[in-house]
Amino acid sequence: MSYHQFRPMRWQILPPVVKNLLIINGILFLATIVLEDKFGLDLTRYLGLHFVTSEFFGPHQYITHLFMHGSWLHIFSNMFALWMFGNILENLWGGKRFLVYYLVTGIGAAIIHTFFTWYEISRMQEQVDVFISQANPVDFKLLVTRYQSYLRYDDVAVLNDFLNTWAGMPSNPALIQEAGNFAAELITRKADIPTVGASGAVFGVLLAFGMLFPNTIIYIYFALPIKAKWFVILYGLFELYSGLQNNPGDNVAHFAHLGGMLFGYLLIRSWKKNRFTPYQDDY
Repeated sequence: MSYHQFRPMRWQILPPVVKNLLIINGILFLATIVLEDKFGLDLTRYLGLHFVTSEFFGPHQYITHLFMHGSWLHIFSNMFALWMFGNILENLWGGKRFLVYYLVTGIGAAIIHTFFTWYEISRMQEQVDVFISQANPVDFKLLVTRYQSYLRYDDVAVLNDFLNTWAGMPSNPALIQEAGNFAAELITRKADIPTVGASGAVFGVLLAFGMLFPNTIIYIYFALPIKAKWFVILYGLFELYSGLQNNPGDNVAHFAHLGGMLFGYLLIRSWKKNRFTPYQDDY
């Protein structure tokens, strides 16, 4: 690689792949809001990533979920990080390699997230099976409380009335069957929760930046200086800790973030093993 390949005049503040990723994410975010508001169409149902047992699941969602976001803060934080670190990587790697890296880490993050969702649903199924084998109002209330994040707005009043009725007739077969059906429905609701966002790919981008520029100073909240390598390590440990807490009410896909980092690390190591320099230009 000769020096002239990366002379300052070739450096772009907004290289083409990063620019187009920002545009696509922005368009789909606005389209989600407009279609929901004007036509009642939930775009997330079709493009967000659902668990494989969900009736809303489609294989294309492993890619499309990367371009969907749930809030203004969600999309801003992801797109800001994508621009901040992604523009440097694309300038060094070139557009094609950066896009491959971005998609591999994003899809890899989704695969890891699917695996851990399967684990969580398996645990839920075990708990539901135990409850059904000895159904009673007390255990039903405990089960519903544990997974209350899956309840809908109108569920609370209905469940309170149901529990009051069942407490007076704990051996009623119809009430026991109804409780078992609702407990099983909680599992379906878990599978139907869509995962959206480019966070998995963005964490992969962050990992690559930390590996290539370990001693570069990053300013957290524009004030606290820390070397990139320590920022990546600490952030990864935080995500691991948060993921292991296994809080049903936590709507952050922590293991997807770690999955993006893992696939990013493996891909970079694979490139080095095959003697592909991480500074490959393909413009």
